[in-house]
Amino acid sequence: MFNLIRRDIILQKRQLLIFLPFILFFIMMGAQPALIFLVASIFIPFNTYAYDEKAETNILLNSLPYTRREIIASRYLGAILYMILSIGIASLALAAFNKPFSFTDIAIGSGLFLLFAAFTFPLFHLLKSGYITTAVLISFLLLTYLSGPIVSFVNENLTVITDFIFSLSIQTLYVGAAAVIMTFYAVSWGVTTFIYQRKAF
Repeated sequence: MFNLIRRDIILQKRQLLIFLPFILFFIMMGAQPALIFLVASIFIPFNTYAYDEKAETNILLNSLPYTRREIIASRYLGAILYMILSIGIASLALAAFNKPFSFTDIAIGSGLFLLFAAFTFPLFHLLKSGYITTAVLISFLLLTYLSGPIVSFVNENLTVITDFIFSLSIQTLYVGAAAVIMTFYAVSWGVTTFIYQRKAF
């Protein structure tokens, strides 16, 4: 299964040359550190899915001595590994440009990535090939654009929820958020495995 994860890096050698300039662009534009960590985390996993969609790699993967469960596991475990590496690189880039960031920024960026991956990974096996990458890209842009108004609406109109959240300790918030996010990720993993095992190639 490690070879499947390593395959994604090998296949994306050229795209990885764009990775650092991609991160530097967001830094120079003065983007929030949490957003920088989010887009950095998304780069490799979603490039992999986009490549596989064009090349119809699933036919090749299913001819290799790996079970369908292992193929999906490599995608989900690989996404976590790439997220960690991407956040490390983005942190070094931010430090090189003297841009301040905190552990909270890293937690928010990685949490949003895992949630986004949990909702979109199953789509790559549900939607018709050729439309998936476009749908995911539009979804990401919409979520990024709408996140500000949604937070403002919750703060202004759902004060009971915001008061309850602010009454919790930072540690409780981190643990609770991590538990919810990992639950979504695990459910998504199971759903994607179920879909992939029943899909014909």
